[in-house]
Amino acid sequence: MGLRLSLLDQSPIAEGDTPEEALRQTLKLARRAEELGYHRFWVSEHHDSKELAGSSPEVLISYLLAKTESIRIGSGGVMLQHYSPYKVAENFGVLASLAPGRVDLGIGRAPGGLPQSTKALQFGAAQGPVPLDTKLEALQKYLLGWTEPGHELHGVRAAPVAGTPAELFLLGAGTDSAALAGRLGIPYVYAEFISGDPEGAAASFAAYREQLGARTDLRPLLASSVIVADTDEEAAKLAADAKVIKVFLESGRKVTVKTLESAEDFGRQSGENYTIDVKQAQILHGSPSSVRDKLLETAQRYGIEEIIITAYNRTFEQRLRTIELLQAALAGGAGDLTESLSL
Repeated sequence: MGLRLSLLDQSPIAEGDTPEEALRQTLKLARRAEELGYHRFWVSEHHDSKELAGSSPEVLISYLLAKTESIRIGSGGVMLQHYSPYKVAENFGVLASLAPGRVDLGIGRAPGGLPQSTKALQFGAAQGPVPLDTKLEALQKYLLGWTEPGHELHGVRAAPVAGTPAELFLLGAGTDSAALAGRLGIPYVYAEFISGDPEGAAASFAAYREQLGARTDLRPLLASSVIVADTDEEAAKLAADAKVIKVFLESGRKVTVKTLESAEDFGRQSGENYTIDVKQAQILHGSPSSVRDKLLETAQRYGIEEIIITAYNRTFEQRLRTIELLQAALAGGAGDLTESLSL
């Protein structure tokens, strides 16, 4: 089996553009990805952001499903910590009933925004915080139309229960999330594009496989930032300004944000002492053939069959160019390495 490529788009608002234009560009990218043969197209969830327009993946997914025909559409991911698993299951039950076999439900662990937006999302919640693993287990059962006897909500159905439910994924950037996904028997996606830590993927995949045990029907996925240009030199110039910006809170929490301004805002809103760390982003970049070879080598090294790429470019034209060049290169030059990916 060869390497399968999918896309995650965050609906970035380029300088001088509007949120409306950013969302129109996401639709154009999804349609082009379908034409090119990409397997999945995922959209993200970010709140109170000046840089990103995608705050409601469920709504955007429904629109993209209506405007495409075959590509799988999903979330990368819904921030379940803010929501009722029951309502998320209902939303994706409707989507999966409207487009059977085409809907993915990726769950993210990050807050998806600043502390004040998290407070706004959870405003009026009747009970205190519920652990994410508890919510994820409940969501998995609601999607399948089953809760075990003895559960306080046994017998409640998250209607509609689709004939082909949305496929459930867990996104993360560490061994805890990987182990949870393995324990629940759902696909795990290592978010290298957020962590900026390629070495962390190996440890996370090992934790995932340890929990899976003897199961061989599930393989983890990798989500990476990619820049493809006509030459290695051009791609290097485009990647030079890319940074990973992390906020470390006194309580031990850490988050990754897009800009220094967002980092300062997060630190102030947290009410804690904090530090900010800025490093060069480890973005996979180069000419089409260079990136193709790097992706294939990465897939072989980790024993994976699918990579979800984020086109890390400043303009829509560059993002579009990246996905076109990459798919053409992979389709035209992967034959001699395909066997090595069937591990």
